[in-house]
Amino acid sequence: MADVEVTCIRKSLSPIGHGQITHIGNPAAGWMWSREQVIESIGANTNSFYVFDRATMKRAYIGVVVSPGVPPFLSTYADGKWTEHLMHLPQCGT
Repeated sequence: MADVEVTCIRKSLSPIGHGQITHIGNPAAGWMWSREQVIESIGANTNSFYVFDRATMKRAYIGVVVSPGVPPFLSTYADGKWTEHLMHLPQCGT
């Protein structure tokens, strides 16, 4: 299983104004995957994805959040709780 650093995201705006992550990537490593590809890879234990928090010098791992009535989405998990590290990343280029 590869341990992969994520450095950027792509978001789409929903009708209520909240951004939903559609892709994550790392341009320096030359990759960008769709949310669906990442969810499938995490579920299959093929890869683990993380955001490196330079303030704490720790990794915040990306997980899949499943809630009733909402499509599965990606979020980071650090120090025993879900965090917003992923949403604070810059937008990936086109």
